[in-house]
Amino acid sequence: VPEGMPGPEHFEVTDVLVPQLGDGILVELLTLSADPYMRGGLKMPLKDGKPRRMAGYVSGRVLKSAVDDWVAGDLFGASLPYVDVQALSAEQLKNTQIWKLTGLIEEADISHGIGAMGMPGATAYGGLIDVLRPNHGDTIWVSGAAGAVGSMVGQIAKNVYGCTVIGSAGGPEKCEYVCKAFGFDHCVDYKACSSKKDLIVALRKVAPNGIDMYFENVGGMHFEAAMSCLKIGGRVAVCGTISNYNDARPPPTSIHISNMIYSGQRIEGFVCTPWLSGARGNFLQDMSKWIKE
Repeated sequence: VPEGMPGPEHFEVTDVLVPQLGDGILVELLTLSADPYMRGGLKMPLKDGKPRRMAGYVSGRVLKSAVDDWVAGDLFGASLPYVDVQALSAEQLKNTQIWKLTGLIEEADISHGIGAMGMPGATAYGGLIDVLRPNHGDTIWVSGAAGAVGSMVGQIAKNVYGCTVIGSAGGPEKCEYVCKAFGFDHCVDYKACSSKKDLIVALRKVAPNGIDMYFENVGGMHFEAAMSCLKIGGRVAVCGTISNYNDARPPPTSIHISNMIYSGQRIEGFVCTPWLSGARGNFLQDMSKWIKE
């Protein structure tokens, strides 16, 4: 599906036999997450026209184990095929993105494994803390503020770092929800803006002195508006451009990079993997603590 919105006609659900344990672990998936980044994979041509098995971020529990690191009943988050009961060999385990949630959450909260304690949480955590590097009192603008990543960026920025937090969402109901449920200070309704200029005016209305940080989930005119309002020493973290995921080819973005030289601004792209794997930071322990608080 190279462009446009994928629909039910592009998918089917099939049955497979429950596998044997083997030399690894047998797992049951309890939650599956359909995330925007997956749209890119749906643009790839099918090999010989054969259907491709969907895979993505999931969470669940271990049913049986033949390895020392896992025991039956362990909770986990992972990136796996969407098969509700499956076996992972010892070799597959070495090459699978999987993290243990036992002791950090209860099974009743297993959906955190695809949210705050999974890919969206690690994206918010790493992008804010290590990419944007907030200072107490900074002003941050978060696009996609009602979404899984954006909502957590705002909550961490507000509650941990004492930032002034501005969101962007589509429609007055979403904007009200972002402020009331997630504690954002302001939220810009981008659907009320017919152009980049309108969006800049709306952003400057709630951030008259500009923004110190921008967390990019959307792309398009959001990015250009953010760069127009970014302060000296401002930082931009880029983890998604959802506004053009259904386009065959993303439209060009216009910014004046010469303006960044003397203003000392920085734009950095990233993915969640280093924080989710524990290679950087202390994501799982920190997020578990913050959820309890």
